Amino acid sequence: MTTEPVDTVLFDLDDTLVTYNRTTSEVLDEAFAAVGVDPFFPAEAYFERYEEFLPTTGSIEELREACFAAVADDRGRDPTLGRDVARAFSARRDHGDVRLLPGAREVVDAFTDEYRVGVVTNGPPDVQRPKLAGAGLDGAFETVVFAGHDTEPKPKPEPFHRALATLGGESDRAVHVGNSLASDVAGAHAAGLRSVWIPAYAEDATIEPHYELESLAELAARPWH
Repeated sequence: MTTEPVDTVLFDLDDTLVTYNRTTSEVLDEAFAAVGVDPFFPAEAYFERYEEFLPTTGSIEELREACFAAVADDRGRDPTLGRDVARAFSARRDHGDVRLLPGAREVVDAFTDEYRVGVVTNGPPDVQRPKLAGAGLDGAFETVVFAGHDTEPKPKPEPFHRALATLGGESDRAVHVGNSLASDVAGAHAAGLRSVWIPAYAEDATIEPHYELESLAELAARPWH
């Protein structure tokens, strides 16, 4: 592992810095009820297929409809029914209704004084910008790369390279902080960055991060020092 000092820190957004006040499962259950059908897939099925549709759809509404239609088809249901559920979901999801995760404000405030900081997040601007604003983080970062919209999605290296180019940073002097092994850690390694993994949910350990923390609060100790 490189021993170069760190001068650039990139963050994932969802479930790393912010999270929705209402879970995806809660909104999905309401969407099924609104359409008048019993739930026929869990939120995890949406999460598993989400990134598959990022490069081929122009908005979160299009992505969700395509994803839900595919999930419905996989379960032997009419894809049109999946699209109906997706539209009901979109009508109930407020992307600005988020909260900062514990330690996020303190870390961001401290790091902006010490490092070049940016966000690399999978998701289109119309979804991710309201989250930044709702959490009071709009303007907190020198760059925000909407991977899957501005570039290929994570774990491709392009979004990390885009952020570093904007910040004037080098990959061997940068770290990326995220909650996903498959997206954040794998993407950081593909781009030559060091990785900090703060798990939000269980994942099979197919790749080893450089640093694994239990919470954002531990990031204040700057584990790369």
